[in-house]
Amino acid sequence: MAQVSTEVPGDERGTLLAFVEAQRAALREAAEGLDEEQAASRPSVSELSLSGLLKHAAECELGWLRMAQGRPDETIRSEADWNEAFRLVEGESIPSVLAYWDGVARETEAFIRAVPSLDDSFPLPPAPWFPQDAKVSMRWLLLHLVEEFARHAGHADIIRESLDGTRAMG
Repeated sequence: MAQVSTEVPGDERGTLLAFVEAQRAALREAAEGLDEEQAASRPSVSELSLSGLLKHAAECELGWLRMAQGRPDETIRSEADWNEAFRLVEGESIPSVLAYWDGVARETEAFIRAVPSLDDSFPLPPAPWFPQDAKVSMRWLLLHLVEEFARHAGHADIIRESLDGTRAMG
């Protein structure tokens, strides 16, 4: 069960980082206590699995972080390998994906704490779903991560309940 911090951040930056972390925790907790096979299973018509959602969320966060930093995203795949973003491949495990995501989370927090203002912006890449030449703020980035993780935490809740009846909210 996700824990609400007893240390309430007094500023917007801390509050947004706390909401990002709460949604990360909800996703991670959906896979707690499962073995690799259970976490990789797809008990519904969806192609999503818990381990795949964890990997996707970690890589998604890193991709947005790299965009905000103006650095290349090392997780970009070819179109043929795109489905590997949603499943663990040889050499990957739940513990390795969680450790990887821990590193990404630390890097995100350090970056956000270091930017002079949440109003600082970065350009969005060319894509049919983004306006041409659009920029977004660091605040937008954090809210987007909350949205992304919350959406997938909902998916994770359904998958987990389908696997063994465990419910996120009791």
